[in-house]
Amino acid sequence: MDVLGRYRNLIVLVGVLFAQVLGLAVQVKRTNDSESTRVIRIWAVGAVTPLEKALVWMQTSTGKIWHSYFYLRGVRAENRSLKAQIERMSLEQVRMSQDADQARRLQALLGFKEQFISQTMAAQVIGGSGSEQSRVVFIDKGENDHLKRDMAVITADGIVGKVLNVYPSTSQVLLIDDQTSGVGAILDKTRLQGILRGTPSGEVVLEKVMSDETVPPGEQVLTSGGDGIFPKGLLVGRVTKVSTGSDLFLNIRVRPSANLSKLEEVLVVTKIDERQAQPDQSGTARAADILAGRLPTVPATVPAKPENAEKDAAPSPAAPRTAAPTTAGSDAKPKAASPEASASSGPPAVRKTAPPASSPGTSSGAGSGTSSGTAATPAGAAAGTAATKASPKPAKPAVQPKPQPAVQDSPQ
Repeated sequence: MDVLGRYRNLIVLVGVLFAQVLGLAVQVKRTNDSESTRVIRIWAVGAVTPLEKALVWMQTSTGKIWHSYFYLRGVRAENRSLKAQIERMSLEQVRMSQDADQARRLQALLGFKEQFISQTMAAQVIGGSGSEQSRVVFIDKGENDHLKRDMAVITADGIVGKVLNVYPSTSQVLLIDDQTSGVGAILDKTRLQGILRGTPSGEVVLEKVMSDETVPPGEQVLTSGGDGIFPKGLLVGRVTKVSTGSDLFLNIRVRPSANLSKLEEVLVVTKIDERQAQPDQSGTARAADILAGRLPTVPATVPAKPENAEKDAAPSPAAPRTAAPTTAGSDAKPKAASPEASASSGPPAVRKTAPPASSPGTSSGAGSGTSSGTAATPAGAAAGTAATKASPKPAKPAVQPKPQPAVQDSPQ
């Protein structure tokens, strides 16, 4: 109270000045390019803004501390598990890449052919059938655009149908949910093949799958390429329900991946290329090399047998030669060896190869007066054979003389 009593006049003066300034701030406006603002509002904002900044900074710092420390206490373990998963996926990717390269090499080795969509034409759906029994749509491309029957119609989501009828400027497309349609299909994981057909109620089913097979719901259905219209590997849809039918086949319901009831733009496949599978040149080895390495090797050349062994195994008769002349008497004349013996000389003569000059079988016994080429003794034949085997090189055949009539020895 002493302070108020002592400085009462000063306090009143300050209060009056503050009230006057506040009244001026309320009345005065600051005008800028877009709008005018009272001075009191500018002062109020300027006074409150630092406090708001301090509160925001405290809130942000607290949130960072929470998310950086308390909330991330299990991040280290999660990080370790993610790293291990990345390593497993990397190994699996390498293995799958090697399997894909090997598959391409084997396809090239076996001469497989693959189909590729090389050309399409965009078309717009301009109408429908207007009937629940027939599910067809009309597109604004026709014969003038080189469209033909049985061309595949697809979208970015999956297959739609095939061209049924072609008109000059329009075409009629039969959808896959029509009961008269048929598409060759295959399950992605189990690799079971069947026929995709529509039902009168507008559903799509996969037929011709045996009831003893297991088909899990949610499995993708792809085109098999067996119908000759759709290339292999295009997405058809997913399995929604599997039940056992009355016959030996399963009832497999398929939900098409393309929305057949809301078609606006489609693609017509106008050209399909059939290419030969090419081997992967980046690999270290080709499938042919691997296959050749696993097959048993065959020697390129067969070693020749020794000539002496061939002679021992299958001796061939040598060409007849002339016998060496002998002097049995003053009237003895040289005679040629004859393969045939006369009837008067006894048993037929044996043809043999001429022995070397040093062979003991060159002449017959003395006093017989016969030629050595007429009849051969067993001892001379054996000696000639031994000399032939002992010689390192075969004797060169002599020039075969002209055949002469056999000459009989005159009796002594």
